[in-house]
Formats: sequence, C-alpha cells, structure tokens
Amino acid sequence: MSQISSDIIAGINQSLEISLPVTVSPEELKEKLAAHINHLINHDFEKLVYYLYRIDVNETSMRDLLEQEKGENAPGLIAELIIERHLQKIKSRQQFNQRDNDINEDEKW
Repeated sequence: MSQISSDIIAGINQSLEISLPVTVSPEELKEKLAAHINHLINHDFEKLVYYLYRIDVNETSMRDLLEQEKGENAPGLIAELIIERHLQKIKSRQQFNQRDNDINEDEKW
C-alpha cells in the first residue's frame, strides 16, 4: 500500500485536531504523527491522554507494547496504535454498511 486511505487521514486529523496532508505514504504518516505525539508528550501530556481516550486506543495494549518495546521510539509506537485503531474503525463501518446493504428493503426500518 503506497498511499494511506484519505478516510484514515481525515479521521486522524479530526481526532487529533491537526492537518496532515491528504496524500501521504504510510511511512510519512507514521513519521508526522510521531512528531506530533512527541510534541504532545513534551508540552501537553494531558491533551495526548485525552486524544488517546477519544480515539479509543486500548490502554492495556499500549502499556504492554511500550513495556515490550522499552527503549524504542515511544511516539512511533503510539502513532502505530492510532493508525491501527483508525483502520479498525473504518473496517467496522464498512462491515456495518455491507450488512445494511444485504438487508431486504422490506425488512429495513
């Protein structure tokens, strides 16, 4: 995948109140997101915690990952979790939309 879905970028932009470019490679997205997360860690940690809660990043998964990858780039790991969570949300929406399309018109509300 050379480009990230614009839905993912739009979701991240909205959730984190930032303006990432609409067309970006996965590596660039992770890099830009990690830089923003690093800024939040250093200057507004409470806001980062709020964003992670709002995005619904699993706290236990994040703690476990940061513990397992001690010494690694924490902002990069958190960026991966945010991207992964947005991917999950999009897949979930697609599944619900598909399921709704499979329902006979007479059975819909």
